[in-house]
Amino acid sequence: MRAVIQRVESASVEVDEKVVGEIGKGLLIFLGITHEDSNNDIDYLVDKISNLRIFEDEDQKMNLSLLDIEGEVLLVSQFTLYADCRKGRRPSYDKAAKPECAEKIYEEFIEKLKAKVTKVKTGIFGANMKVNLVNSGPVTILLDSLKTF
Repeated sequence: MRAVIQRVESASVEVDEKVVGEIGKGLLIFLGITHEDSNNDIDYLVDKISNLRIFEDEDQKMNLSLLDIEGEVLLVSQFTLYADCRKGRRPSYDKAAKPECAEKIYEEFIEKLKAKVTKVKTGIFGANMKVNLVNSGPVTILLDSLKTF
């Protein structure tokens, strides 16, 4: 499981020109799921994301977590995080989970994240989405549950 996390002042996601999810200060998370992901991967990323100290304290040091600031989350599924571009010019998505499998894992991720974070909004799984954000910093973090980076 992979996540691209962006610290934001605000973010929203639109489907068919309608806002389906919107947050204020917090994290925009793009989540990629592979067919090998399990509850261990979900638990690892939910814990890491909610406790990652990337928000500034009163001394302007990144010392506070999403939980510390009572921040919000906008979660967007993104299978392209498993794009393999090493061969040719067209990315391969063989490592991305099939939609029926990925959606179940995505829903489980949402439930576990909601158990820790007060406000969690989402896009629509599998939809063509437009994401708007005001990145703060900018701060962008890459996470992989297998810790490959």
